[in-house]
Amino acid sequence: MDNDLYSARSDEWWESDSPFYQMKVSFNPARVGYVRRVLFDVLKIDPSGRKALEVGSGGGYVSEEIARLGYETTGIDPSGRSVEAAAAHARAGGLSIRYLRAVGESLPFEDTSHDVVLCCDVLEHVRDLPKVISEVARVLRPGAPFFYNTINRTLASRLAVIQVSQEWRRWAFLPPGTHEWRMFIKPGELRTLLSLNRLEWKENRGLVPDISIPRVLSSLRRRARGEWTYVDLSRRIGLVESRFLGGMYVGYAVKDV
Repeated sequence: MDNDLYSARSDEWWESDSPFYQMKVSFNPARVGYVRRVLFDVLKIDPSGRKALEVGSGGGYVSEEIARLGYETTGIDPSGRSVEAAAAHARAGGLSIRYLRAVGESLPFEDTSHDVVLCCDVLEHVRDLPKVISEVARVLRPGAPFFYNTINRTLASRLAVIQVSQEWRRWAFLPPGTHEWRMFIKPGELRTLLSLNRLEWKENRGLVPDISIPRVLSSLRRRARGEWTYVDLSRRIGLVESRFLGGMYVGYAVKDV
């Protein structure tokens, strides 16, 4: 897995015709929509005066959405160039977001200092998953939620995320090395880590394409042949919630009071 590509290609975070921007357009509506629904409809939280932390903020796709909800938002990422790109885009958009270069295994914050923590497309990239979960729990206030978006380690995810998305040139749209299958996380494994850190697991929901698999493959093929750009692709493939947990999934836990 090549985590250095996020620094090497940091200028592409907000370029519309890039695989990174594809994540914003195709993935963000579903995963941020899930977070919004749980925060407002399930937990009934008023974000006014509350602090949010995104661990692994990349170019700021999720942090910007959380800031727009009304949270005082901080994003941390190990890539200094990604932090710079995220901060520049936030400033240009008039958003007040604090970005810091840091790693999830050693969060530079006091205990119980945040009202919500998010890890979106991050947990399957970290060097020490148990330590990251421990740090998330440490900085969360009692009763506060932790949201995650990651990928299950299944044969389906190996086929879809590794082979189709990265390796097979006929369809691939992600840079080689973006993900490594052995780093994917089974829901039961994550649930155990949450429990060990006084984070009460609440639910998981799958995220699947909003069009049929044949149409997904056809769309990917057209981009690979140069007929479509990433912009074209992102307009045609989105994600929706599902009971299927064999690929990408979202969920949340709440820190014990």
